[in-house]
Amino acid sequence: MTHYETLGVSKTATPDEIKKAYRKLASKHHPDKEGGNTEKFKEIQVAYDILSNVQKRQEYDNPPSFGPRGFGGFEFHGNDGVDINDFLRQVYSGQRGTSRQMHQMYRTTIGITLDEAYTGSNRTLTLKTQTGENLLNIDIPKGIQHGHCTKYTDVIEGGILVVEFRIEPHVKFERRGNDLYSVQPISVLDLIVGGTIEVTTIGNKTMSVHVPPMTQPGMQLKMTGQGMPIMGSTLVGDQIVLLKPFIPAKIDKEITESILRHRPI
Repeated sequence: MTHYETLGVSKTATPDEIKKAYRKLASKHHPDKEGGNTEKFKEIQVAYDILSNVQKRQEYDNPPSFGPRGFGGFEFHGNDGVDINDFLRQVYSGQRGTSRQMHQMYRTTIGITLDEAYTGSNRTLTLKTQTGENLLNIDIPKGIQHGHCTKYTDVIEGGILVVEFRIEPHVKFERRGNDLYSVQPISVLDLIVGGTIEVTTIGNKTMSVHVPPMTQPGMQLKMTGQGMPIMGSTLVGDQIVLLKPFIPAKIDKEITESILRHRPI
């Protein structure tokens, strides 16, 4: 299934049509919703990340051509034992009038956590060929996006490794671009009188956030610079905190009486 089919749009779809289709499907299949489908949501997210980016969409619509010799009898396995022989390709390069040099291209998809994408990390993969087994150590770029492909030209002698990264859903944070969204429970009394709440960031820092008096339920508070690192720069996204009110299990009688006296008629 193509990314266009995943979103249910045609290859000539406009950016607005792609965005509209994504929002509809993402809302329907979001894991936090009843009947949500995590795997489907991830497929939708990957499709949108590629088709909503002009350069990525052009590369997707016009993939590079590969040499005619097929797979070459190699096997490639991740350290989790997943066979990815279907991703093997041979590509040739060279200049007119000179002999062509063969380059083996290997392609795989690996799953990483949002925390690994935040800090940057590394992963060991096993490459099996007819001549033996090789361990490859690759660096996971800090701030890598879901569905992004990274090319490694220095981990396989005479070969190229292309890795597509899939970021697993996080239990606490939802990533949107370079921003992270989190939900913070807060007493309705604190929304009324205001105060300070403690919020944890993905970097495991606890920060104090001011809540103004008479804050409405569902209001979002922005923590600048507490989101995901932006690849290729020193910039960082933000953390957006969604306030989710709750009624305390126990409220002093004086407070309830005061609320009753001052409630709108």
